[in-house]
Amino acid sequence: MYLNVLKNNKNVLFYLLGAGASNLGNVITGLAFLFLAYEMTESTLHTTGVAISQVLPYLLFGLVGGVIADSVDKKKLLIKIDLISVPLILSLVALHQFELLNYWHLIIVSFIIQCLGCFFNPAHRAILPVITKEEERTTVNSLLDTVTRGVTVLGPIASVGLMNTIGIIHFFTLDAFTYLISAILIYKIRLQEKDSEISRIKTTDIISSIRDFAVWAYRQVTIRTLFIVTVIIVFFNTWVWQVGLLLQLMETRPNGEELYSILLGWYGAAVIAINLLVPIIWKKLNMKIYLIGSLIWGLGIFILGLATNTPLYFIGVLVTAIGLPISGLARVYLLQQYLPTNKLGRGFSFNAFLLYLSNAISLGIFGFISSFVSTHILFLICGLMMIVSSGVYLLTILRNKPGVMPYKRLNS
Repeated sequence: MYLNVLKNNKNVLFYLLGAGASNLGNVITGLAFLFLAYEMTESTLHTTGVAISQVLPYLLFGLVGGVIADSVDKKKLLIKIDLISVPLILSLVALHQFELLNYWHLIIVSFIIQCLGCFFNPAHRAILPVITKEEERTTVNSLLDTVTRGVTVLGPIASVGLMNTIGIIHFFTLDAFTYLISAILIYKIRLQEKDSEISRIKTTDIISSIRDFAVWAYRQVTIRTLFIVTVIIVFFNTWVWQVGLLLQLMETRPNGEELYSILLGWYGAAVIAINLLVPIIWKKLNMKIYLIGSLIWGLGIFILGLATNTPLYFIGVLVTAIGLPISGLARVYLLQQYLPTNKLGRGFSFNAFLLYLSNAISLGIFGFISSFVSTHILFLICGLMMIVSSGVYLLTILRNKPGVMPYKRLNS
């Protein structure tokens, strides 16, 4: 199945290889920014500042990026962004060689790179439905998620060897090469966008374009429900998974950091396996499957709240790794299915904006609450809320109504 798609659609092959190269560079560079920031300042606050510089652009420009992606030739936009990024990232290497590199250079370049990502990511996501047939999308989405998650898991492992050979500063040199490779592979994609599909939008129309999309999305029951549930699920997941799990392990296990690394590897392997299985089980995805995935995801978080021994931690992480990719792949499939071609960029940027906004709010609120509530309790509360939220929406769409098929109302 996977080989047939790659064999019959070379555009997909170029797309996936480009995404893999680009994501590898992003992972390696993301680590380099954090490592160098800590080496230069020895301050957790300054290191956190770099992390914030990588999130803030998506809250400021994420929605604008989607409007631009819908308004211009996506292929040309992607290539230009890749080529602009090459000298930008190499400037850090040059400054280091002349012993002029300081902390603020890291902040500025990190911020600009992520600003470019605000425009690159929605355009990159938006061309996938254009180069695939509907029956191929579940398979291609699975391959894309497998490639990006695989690189995310392997990147930190590879970075250990790179640190001992080329040095941290040349992580940026490697990233520059991945930008060039990405640009070449995107250039090889045959993407024909009709003039009628490209809106000639002016800068002054950006705000109204975002507003028009928001109004349109609110009137679409499937899209509206998808966005609402996504915000809820991500809000209750972000802190406990990104911060809480490490804290809980360090508080309760003698080898907390080591076990945390092992669990992340276990999680990554499980997610990749589920990504490959989803297209075999379901040729098409729908809102029901999305909500089931979210419910399983929440169950995994709840189990981690109950964990008192190592086997239970592995079970909780495994359940989470089953639910998250099912939910994620279904969400992407539904966006590709229900967003018109001229709204794909705005749809994916709106989705990304909501994800980053939920992340930021979750980190702030639960980070504060964690100072006086135990991590175990927060896991139980967040997992339970994820289960209840998904379950309520799932029961709603499964409820029979005279003359209406179950869950058809949300898929119409």
